[in-house]
Amino acid sequence: MKMYSVAMIGRLHILCSALLGLTCALAAETPAEAARQYTTAHQAKLTQEFSTLLSIPNIAADPANLKRNADLLVEALEKRGVESRLLSIPSAPPVVYGQITVRGAQHTIVFYAHYDGQPVTPSEWEGGSPFTPVIREVDGEPRIYARSAGDDKAAIFAQLTALDALRAAKIPLRANIRFVWEGEEEAGSPHLEQILDAYRDLIHGDVWLVCDGPVDQSGTQTVVFGARGDAHLEVTVYGPHHGLHSGHYGNWAPNPAMMMAQLLAGMKDEEGHVLVPHFYDGIAPLTKTENEALARAPVNDQMLMGSFWLGHVDGSGKHLLELINQPSLNINGLSSGQTGARATNVIPPTATADLDLRLVVGIDWREQQERVMDYIRSHGYFIVETEPTRETLTGRAKVALVVRDPSGYNAVRTPMDLPIAQEVIRAVGSARGSVVLLPTMGGSVPLGAMERAAQTHTITVLIANYDDNQHAANENLRLQNLWDGVETMATLLEMD
Repeated sequence: MKMYSVAMIGRLHILCSALLGLTCALAAETPAEAARQYTTAHQAKLTQEFSTLLSIPNIAADPANLKRNADLLVEALEKRGVESRLLSIPSAPPVVYGQITVRGAQHTIVFYAHYDGQPVTPSEWEGGSPFTPVIREVDGEPRIYARSAGDDKAAIFAQLTALDALRAAKIPLRANIRFVWEGEEEAGSPHLEQILDAYRDLIHGDVWLVCDGPVDQSGTQTVVFGARGDAHLEVTVYGPHHGLHSGHYGNWAPNPAMMMAQLLAGMKDEEGHVLVPHFYDGIAPLTKTENEALARAPVNDQMLMGSFWLGHVDGSGKHLLELINQPSLNINGLSSGQTGARATNVIPPTATADLDLRLVVGIDWREQQERVMDYIRSHGYFIVETEPTRETLTGRAKVALVVRDPSGYNAVRTPMDLPIAQEVIRAVGSARGSVVLLPTMGGSVPLGAMERAAQTHTITVLIANYDDNQHAANENLRLQNLWDGVETMATLLEMD
């Protein structure tokens, strides 16, 4: 795997920049062609500008740098003549807002993305610096590595670049355009709806285009009409007050690591089917149109198994795209005692698990949390929601501290046959041909908050590569996905 600095990429494209005048002299017939000409001629400069955006840390625990991101994006909008401002409320990262008013326009399109990113552990990253972007060649193609390269600064940068490309080609906008770029999506968007409600007069649109997530694993352009909801629970079970010698007290003192393993193991069968009572109750079935779209979508399961080194998968033979349209229960993390060089011969005092509940339309996130809590109770646990006292621990056989994340939200799905949905499909198809249509995205985005506040529908248009290590170490973006994404955004910006 070859590795290059961003500056080296710049020198490789000097010739393209020198030919800019000739390239732009060629008439661009479509927005996608204009975008392709623009990114081809300016790849060096664009790569450097994208690197600058990625170099600013953007995790929730660092509000000062989140503000730096927001200020840079406002500056980027103003540089392009876009009326912009920060939409703010106390104790929340601001939403970056921009608007372009087109004389005579009959409709308004809102582009949503987010500029915050997942937490990082630098030691897990190659090079140890998640916010120092680096270009590496993978399978003969360049990728840029940095936190938020794929999720979700790529979408923001593609929108800005698409705007530049259209203006360079003198292709006019036909609809009013609004940009809404959030700063706490990776923290569960706890303040998004409150911010949008406070600025309702600014955020309405005929459609919100949500630009967040990876395209189909086949690499084909993808339009998605919904996203799963999300809810979390953190569960802690208790053994002795402090670590006890495992020889002196093993077989007698209860081991919370084993207790947690037994509790979690009973939540699913060997095929991954959730055994929590009523977990699947209330699912709204897919429509005939949605099922037909799924039937036409590529089946990538075998390719993905090889890519991820999987010898088997859950689901009793169902395809990945089928399973995304069902609720799921996952363990995001487990902790108890120590392992490896730090392992000691003790019975640990506690064990903690973080549970991730993905939801589909028809299931309420709070009710799903309660179903899991009822399951825990059914296994003999007395549930507390604050740290238990000595009296509580000695007065009950089994105690579980359950912390319900208050930032959950429900799944949303937009009908595929709406006129605006069909227009979005045609626009994306005009960029680079075939489009995969999916009723639901596997990931979660707070679509409900957007739809309630803006009184509109949401449609998701994705540009990142599926293997971008989203939310993990060594997050990356295949640069060709960025250039393709600029073409897609250009076609959407030019819709009427």
